[in-house]
Amino acid sequence: MLLTLAVYNPAASNDFVNFDDPAYLTGNQHVRAGLTLDTLKWAFRSTEQANWHPVTWLSHAFDYQLFHLKPAGHHYVSVLLHGLVVVLLFLFLEGATGLAWRSAAVAALFGVHPINVQSVAWASERKNILCMLFFVLALLAYRWYAQNPNVKRYGLFGLLFVLGLMSKPMVITLPFVLLLMDYWPLRRAWPAGAAPDIPEGQARTPAPPQTTWTRLVVEKLPLLALSAASAAITMVAQKAGGAMHNLYPLWERLLNAIFSYWWYVEKTIWPSRLAAFYPHPEHSLPTWQVAISALLLLSITATVLTLREKRYLAVGWFWYLGTMVPVIGLVQVGEQGMADRYAYIPMVGLLIAAIWGIADWARAWRIPSIYLALAASIAVAGLSVATHTQLGYWKNTKALWSHTLAVTERNFVAHDSLGAELINEGKIQEAAAHFQAAAAINPRDAFSQLDLGVCEKLQGDIKGAIGRYETALSLATDPSLRATALGNLGSIYRASGDYARARENYESALRLLPDNKFALIGLGLIAQKNVDLAHAIDYYSQAVKAEPSAAEYLLLAQALEKAGRTREAQAAYAEAQKMSSSWNATEQAVNHLLQE
Repeated sequence: MLLTLAVYNPAASNDFVNFDDPAYLTGNQHVRAGLTLDTLKWAFRSTEQANWHPVTWLSHAFDYQLFHLKPAGHHYVSVLLHGLVVVLLFLFLEGATGLAWRSAAVAALFGVHPINVQSVAWASERKNILCMLFFVLALLAYRWYAQNPNVKRYGLFGLLFVLGLMSKPMVITLPFVLLLMDYWPLRRAWPAGAAPDIPEGQARTPAPPQTTWTRLVVEKLPLLALSAASAAITMVAQKAGGAMHNLYPLWERLLNAIFSYWWYVEKTIWPSRLAAFYPHPEHSLPTWQVAISALLLLSITATVLTLREKRYLAVGWFWYLGTMVPVIGLVQVGEQGMADRYAYIPMVGLLIAAIWGIADWARAWRIPSIYLALAASIAVAGLSVATHTQLGYWKNTKALWSHTLAVTERNFVAHDSLGAELINEGKIQEAAAHFQAAAAINPRDAFSQLDLGVCEKLQGDIKGAIGRYETALSLATDPSLRATALGNLGSIYRASGDYARARENYESALRLLPDNKFALIGLGLIAQKNVDLAHAIDYYSQAVKAEPSAAEYLLLAQALEKAGRTREAQAAYAEAQKMSSSWNATEQAVNHLLQE
């Protein structure tokens, strides 16, 4: 725990990034409401971000309750949870095998491995740590159940499994992992008439009551039903959120899956050139790389099946292969080809197989333990240094995407994301260059077209901006992105005085996203322009509720004052002043909107 906290301590000084953090934290009004009854209801109903994960939403809301928008608190809670996962992983392995130093080596390497930086240092990826936390807790509870099977103990690890599913659906592979645990190290089933022995790589821990494989499979059926239900809910959520893509033929997805399986093994052994986002290789993936990857995977699988007496090899390897299935890309979700965060659970299997294998090899060759301890210490130290460096790339948005562009090729997502940050800095021409690069790499990319429209509008090319927004609208599948494009079109038409077309676009945006703040403000401004103060106040009130900020409160206050509702106007003014970091800037922004 101390080692993990020390290595990850720099994460507390990192900022939020524009990679999902606005949607999960900084711009999510439900999370920013804190732990309220409404937030609780929303968390269980919401499929925002193409996922159903109420425990994750409540975790973010709890953090906001404590720390508001101070990044240090959010980051350090993730670090603490990761440290807790490391300790629980050690406790499970040590308790199940009776071998403390091997268990400690697996836990330490997992704790400081740089491929896990994305899961820990990225605030939005809290779901990955929570998922793993309940996964390991369920393993601990399952070992307790295996010692004395009964309904209450079964219910405990079943509940922990459900909490894992409500954190991130990747944990659906737990029933499969439990069957592996039955084989080794729990040794719950043996051939008829055979006496339970002590497999290599395991101390003399008491064996649980023996049963048959049929009973063990039947025992997992309720868990498999929960996995199936979670998978169905996830598919619905991802389709609704526009996250599922049929852009890549099945053959290309299969080739990428084979290559990715070996890529994660390679990055576990030598974690270099790690990035926030790896674009899908599509048809650019060389056939020879896939062939070599397939050959290596088949060779390892054949080896672990041949060495059946070393059960830990098969368990570790099939842990890795099995837990990677939900994210290997056969069902494509998002534009990425692979992701560091996907290795968070599967990597444990590789570490178990490696550490137990090395230890048994050293024992067979009578290599002194001091050399093993030295090698493990060097490995942990090297990984710790690499993790410290990797944490620096998550320092802020600009550092993150600049590094990603440096270590990947044809990465349109990195160009889009860095360009968005440059717009915030007022560097419009630099931003436009990145968006043009993204559009050249991926002509189907709606984000680059949308953001090029923003750049052209800021540079005064209104006709060009309209064309870009319309192109983005034709390409976008995500409801939120389509709503943004419609809202931007509405703003251009409103500024040009074409209120009918502006209203039409704003209303279309609200049909897709009822809480779209910009569409609500736009409709409020049109109503106020037409001296329809009642409707203006209604739209501004909805905007304040959707995403409160000083500008929205000031617009509401001015409309209330004009309507003669002085007491309500004073309250809105007070909220605006409380939320504003620069009152003059807020007034200027509101006046600009009213004058358009």
